[in-house]
Amino acid sequence: MSFPNQLIGNNRLNHASRAPLVSTTAQQSERGNDMDRRQCLGAMLLAAAATVAPAAWAQDSYPSRVVKVVVGFPAGSATDVAARAVAEALAKRLGQPFIVDNRPGAASSIAAKAVATSPPDGYTIFVGTVANTINAAFADPNSPDPAKDFAAVTMIGSVPNILVVNPSLGVTSVDQLIHAAKTKPGEIAYASSGHGTSPHLSGELFSAMAGIKMQHVPYRGSTPAVTDLLGGQVAVMFSPASTVLPHIAAGTLKALATTGAKRTPLAPDLPTVQELGFKDFESSVWFGFLLPVGTPPEVVAKIQAATHAALDQPDIQNQFRAQGIEIVKSTPNEFADYIRSETGKWAKVIQTAGIKRE
Repeated sequence: MSFPNQLIGNNRLNHASRAPLVSTTAQQSERGNDMDRRQCLGAMLLAAAATVAPAAWAQDSYPSRVVKVVVGFPAGSATDVAARAVAEALAKRLGQPFIVDNRPGAASSIAAKAVATSPPDGYTIFVGTVANTINAAFADPNSPDPAKDFAAVTMIGSVPNILVVNPSLGVTSVDQLIHAAKTKPGEIAYASSGHGTSPHLSGELFSAMAGIKMQHVPYRGSTPAVTDLLGGQVAVMFSPASTVLPHIAAGTLKALATTGAKRTPLAPDLPTVQELGFKDFESSVWFGFLLPVGTPPEVVAKIQAATHAALDQPDIQNQFRAQGIEIVKSTPNEFADYIRSETGKWAKVIQTAGIKRE
């Protein structure tokens, strides 16, 4: 007898409990819809963000780790000193270590190849120099072409060559040197820091433009070349200014002209070869930053801006001046154009003089 009432009671309980059950399900469904809408919105935002230039993100986050600055010459060289000074300033400005990695050899080709094959992400910078354009002018298959295999960032500095002679030669001007060389064709010896180097090709360019013939004597670096120049074993040299300025001041070498496009503040009273009638004659040991081809333009721009800011610092300027380095800043396009012009110029000199790669 109690069963029906119990059943009814159970039914009432069930009916009474169904209302909240139905309500809870509806709320869960609504929450599920909200979650779906939020997920959908999140996906849309991610999709929209993906359409924003990834390179811009790279710029904002760059650098997030150590950056390597590769130099193709030994520690202590003018290129190395400049690279270390700028690298230290970049580290302070951009908040990550910039470590200089010296990889000398093969006229900077070893270092160039290492960077050219690195990921194009801005974390491996190459300090390109005039040596790399000369390598390209020789069409060296083992050396990357700085105009094709790298993205130009900015020039950093330049060391002009100075045309110097041993006082025993008895000449005090470029005209007198030309006259002496024409009087004794092939007898006047000029030194260089090595076959195919900037001082070597400077001598060949000058000889071609002056219509003279001098004997080239290559050395393993500027220091031994200047040593023999001081000793009189050779009479003439186109030497980086930083190497010979102390000897000029001491009177043990006679300076005739500088080889830059304009007078150097290191020796403002010295005329340029151009001023003396040799139109477009220019030769210097220059260097600047290059990156692997394909590096995002925004990263290139960030490195360029930070480098220019570093070069404006008085302490950097003092370090450069002490090494005989003139600060040179450029846009990526200006640097790329200069690299192409340098390669073309030296290719013409090499062809005219019949110089072969050793």
